[in-house]
Amino acid sequence: MSITFMMDALHAQTGGTNCALPAVMVMNNGTAVTSVAQWRERRQELLHLLRLQMYGQSPGRPENMAFKVFDEDKHALNGKATRKQITVFFNGQADGPQMDLLIYIPNNIKRPPVILGLNFYGNHAVCTDKAVKITTSWMDNNDAGVVNNRATDAGRGTDTSRWPLDMILGHGYALVTAYRGDIDPDYDDGFKNGVHALYPELQNRGDNFATIAAWAWGLSRAMDYIETDKDLDAKHVVAFGWSRLGKAALWAGANDERLGIVISNESGAGGAKLFHHINGENIRRLCTVFPHWFNTNFRKYMDKDSCLPFDQHMVISLIAPRPVYIASAADDNNADPPGEFLTAKAADPVYRFLGTKGLPAEIMPPIGHPVYAQIGYHIRTGKHDVTRYDWQQYLTFIDSHFK
Repeated sequence: MSITFMMDALHAQTGGTNCALPAVMVMNNGTAVTSVAQWRERRQELLHLLRLQMYGQSPGRPENMAFKVFDEDKHALNGKATRKQITVFFNGQADGPQMDLLIYIPNNIKRPPVILGLNFYGNHAVCTDKAVKITTSWMDNNDAGVVNNRATDAGRGTDTSRWPLDMILGHGYALVTAYRGDIDPDYDDGFKNGVHALYPELQNRGDNFATIAAWAWGLSRAMDYIETDKDLDAKHVVAFGWSRLGKAALWAGANDERLGIVISNESGAGGAKLFHHINGENIRRLCTVFPHWFNTNFRKYMDKDSCLPFDQHMVISLIAPRPVYIASAADDNNADPPGEFLTAKAADPVYRFLGTKGLPAEIMPPIGHPVYAQIGYHIRTGKHDVTRYDWQQYLTFIDSHFK
């Protein structure tokens, strides 16, 4: 079934608009991609397009970046895991921008694969372990345990439901996480705080270094550390993200080919949803409510969602042929579940061209019926969240590729 036909069918169900999607497998000069070598060229064209028009230009690895292990306990979580905490000094300076990594490694596995993801509420919120450092970065006053934009001990363990350590460690994977606000606080200040302060030359331009790109860049800097840690398998790393951090995980996977699997949990517009499928959040909302997320050039596409010269199937295609999993929730209308499925389906031809089985589904599967091969997808009951059901599917998917 063609993607155009599918969009016609879903249009009738959702009230969405449809039109031809921009071609992924056609070079800028009009030549069809027919070889892997041509795809590698096309891949660079797509990266250039998306950096220019949406995500912005990102710097590479900082020359003076440094790591400091400030905590290691081989008997954490009642002896089940080794806990490490590491500060990443982005410019090598103790008083410069930095992020703290929280790592749990199952003690019964030698050099396990890694699940890497940013968290919303600080490392101390991911679990109830009282040895975890409370973040000192800016936090939203609406978050649990936050007073005057700073975390307190009252926030400890408030996000454990979204980070089921028992399941992750039980499947034999290490967890590496960092607080998003360590990289860039999630508010519009004209790109002066966080890591943006290190790169003023990448601001005041149409393709400026913006927040989603900064969070993706932070995941790559965490990957830089993982490659130095002999207790972790740096060849098997999963980038995971939920909601706006799912947008960042997808963009990190598109740029950083060291990330072996990418998982997007309800990332919606600017993540796994097609803008061409007019439903849920749109470009105008992204650019007005969250003007710091994407670059300045992206604002010229407000109210032009259905005629973009690019779309999110290109981001998924940039991850190919590495495995990618996209998940939706039935009550999460802002994220537009049909639009998320259509993105997976539109990337399927690239995955098949590169010799994989792609997405083994012709139509959107029913609720609670995950489908996956090299591309995975499910929709579950419920709202915008990360649940144990979601993690069950992700871990099964990771197992199928890493074990």
